[in-house]
Amino acid sequence: MPARADFADGRAYNAAVTAEFRATGAVTGDFAGRNLLLLTTTGARSGRPHVVPLGYTDIGGRILVSAAAGGAPNHPDWYHNLVAHPEVTVELPGETFGARAVVTAGEERRALGEERAKTNPNFRRNQERTSREIPLVWLDRIA
Repeated sequence: MPARADFADGRAYNAAVTAEFRATGAVTGDFAGRNLLLLTTTGARSGRPHVVPLGYTDIGGRILVSAAAGGAPNHPDWYHNLVAHPEVTVELPGETFGARAVVTAGEERRALGEERAKTNPNFRRNQERTSREIPLVWLDRIA
């Protein structure tokens, strides 16, 4: 898998990571060795499904993702999608399930930010790159 810098189009990169993950249950390149999931959201404006690969942290069996966008000044599109449509699909190796996205806030967000920084060294760097607070989102399984 080529590094992200090899792709001029982030969509092409995401499509390549998604295809590799679905074919093998793992990926090479930027995500190699990390906890990775595929998140399918419903477009906030289009209503169409969108798939994005994301690193995640497992905390007590719950899945936590961060809407870091590499420390960009704006939230990523997938975050706006799940705020508009919180029912999402999560793909892990060998398992796909429905989930409800729950955006954290306040003290919970602060504490989880510290936990996320422990398991993802890029989280702190990304937060320092931007003036926005990077959202942290639980992806809770729907029973």
